[in-house]
Amino acid sequence: MIDIKWIRDQPELVKQRLAARNGGDDAKIDEVLKLDEQRRHALKQVEDLKSLRNKVSKEIGALMGQKKLAEAEAKKVETRTLGDQIAALDKTATEAEAARDAILIRLPNPPHASVPSGRSSADNPEVKHWGSKPEFAFKPKSHVELCASLKLVDFERGAKLSGSGFLLYTNWGARLERALIQFLLDLHTTQHGYTEVAPPHIVSRDCMVGVGQFPKFEDQAYAVREGLDESTLGKLYLLPTAEAPVANIHREEILPASQLPIYYCAYSPCFRAEAGAAGVGTRGMIRVHQFDKVELVKVVRQEDGYAELEKMLANAEKVLQLLGLHYRIVLLCTGDMGFASAKTYDIEVWAPGQNAYLEVSSCSNTDEFQARRMNLRYKDADGQNKFPHLLNGSGTALARLFVALIETYQQADGSVRIPEPLRSYLRGAERINA
Repeated sequence: MIDIKWIRDQPELVKQRLAARNGGDDAKIDEVLKLDEQRRHALKQVEDLKSLRNKVSKEIGALMGQKKLAEAEAKKVETRTLGDQIAALDKTATEAEAARDAILIRLPNPPHASVPSGRSSADNPEVKHWGSKPEFAFKPKSHVELCASLKLVDFERGAKLSGSGFLLYTNWGARLERALIQFLLDLHTTQHGYTEVAPPHIVSRDCMVGVGQFPKFEDQAYAVREGLDESTLGKLYLLPTAEAPVANIHREEILPASQLPIYYCAYSPCFRAEAGAAGVGTRGMIRVHQFDKVELVKVVRQEDGYAELEKMLANAEKVLQLLGLHYRIVLLCTGDMGFASAKTYDIEVWAPGQNAYLEVSSCSNTDEFQARRMNLRYKDADGQNKFPHLLNGSGTALARLFVALIETYQQADGSVRIPEPLRSYLRGAERINA
């Protein structure tokens, strides 16, 4: 959430930063301030009335001691009236706070000052590219054709099992997917300093709110019901990314500064309903309802947040460099950023069979935004409680990495060459043959 104190102190700056997102959220700031003032005014009145009630209560004691019972009784009536007024004002303050927070919880994170202005992905500047697009002496096949000829993924039976947008990996496809997951985990834990965790694949609503998935993206989530108990529906959800549980590991805690930075990585399947999303239901692996991912999460001091984002980006890049896959990095503009992000880089890998770049990683710093939502703090050297910066990144996501890999390493005879870093995970195999 956006710091309400920042909104009070610099409302025009907050409006300006939100306006850069082109979502109309800046128009809601005046209503936030109005409700916040109602709450503060009511609380001030409550304090004044409580002070008056305490004064009257003392007078009652004095009157009782002087045997002035009628006057004391009148004062008692006054205290009851004051009590009713206090209760009414408390209700007003509570309702104003709830209305204010209902708006705040739906406001996105204002972009960092270094984020370029823009309205859509067309305005995202490319900041780096690595390697070159592979060249072929033959017409490269799409991953759909390769998966069929090499029996890597059975699209039809996957759809039969769970509906469109779900995949059934088979034989070498399943082995390659597992090898990629293990390779990613080993790289980040042994080379990049992350601690591996294995989170639950079902998370609470609080976790989804904490990372900013809810309430905005509730229509894209898979809700869980326990058996036939309808009352449990909407309490737990299949995770859309391991970020949801992992970023919440320390929610509602106050960490010593000496414990920071914290680096976590986690494998999980990811479930996204993505209602109405273009491409879901078409044959292929580009956009699916369930996919695998190794997620990177950092909890860091405020002053280290943006330097740590650059390090996280480099960690995700290393995956593609080791696999020899051509990619580019774009810096998301203000109009294309995710809800919780203050700054985001996307890594897009080249897929020859698609003749297109595919996003395989988004690395973001959410600044204090997520930490405030989950009330995660750390105590600095001066003993002050501060909200840490929370960072998340894909390190990386499958199945698009799978797609780019088999399309890049396809051979003229229809086989797929296995990149050297993966061979030890596949018992030394160098090729996948039909």
